[in-house]
Amino acid sequence: MLNRNKTGYTLLEIIFAISIFTLAITMVSAYIVTGYKTSRFAEEQNESIEHARKGIETMIEEIREASPAENGDFAIAEADEQNFVFYSDIDVDQQTEKVRYFLEGSDLKKGVTQPTGFPVTYPTENEVITILSMYVRNDTDPIFYFYDATWAGTDTNDYLTTPASPNQVNIIRLNLEININPAIAPNPFILESYVNVRNLKENL
Repeated sequence: MLNRNKTGYTLLEIIFAISIFTLAITMVSAYIVTGYKTSRFAEEQNESIEHARKGIETMIEEIREASPAENGDFAIAEADEQNFVFYSDIDVDQQTEKVRYFLEGSDLKKGVTQPTGFPVTYPTENEVITILSMYVRNDTDPIFYFYDATWAGTDTNDYLTTPASPNQVNIIRLNLEININPAIAPNPFILESYVNVRNLKENL
């Protein structure tokens, strides 16, 4: 007599099992890829924030020591929301360089011009430009806020209108909004600091 109780899988069952397995693998793979992207984004975001933090530290050091130019010009040349030009001996060579901080696209850049000739000039064509910070998302928001010597330090909105008169500026607030991808993280990380220009205290 034939045994009709043999077990086995039909072709339909095998196809169904393979489909379920493939779907599970796809979902797990997608989860791993998403996790990797999220982790990588967080790592890159932290790197850009740290880079911006070092940029602000550099700016504080250089702005704090602003002093009159080698040709006698006032220590601050331009004081605008996203463009700040001043003179400072940033390389400690006993000569005052012309320093320009400005936003170009999403890069905060620094231009340095060495004094030359007699009488001393600062030729624009000699400016050397480097990037201080990337992924800056200030857009139209100010990077620089300027306060005079009467500022009490309480109302942050009590800043000078820009472009500010150079001989009024005494304290500068630096404000950087950092975000490597606003589509992923809509809220930027904000770095803020204040710097007092030492050599201007007696000039106001």
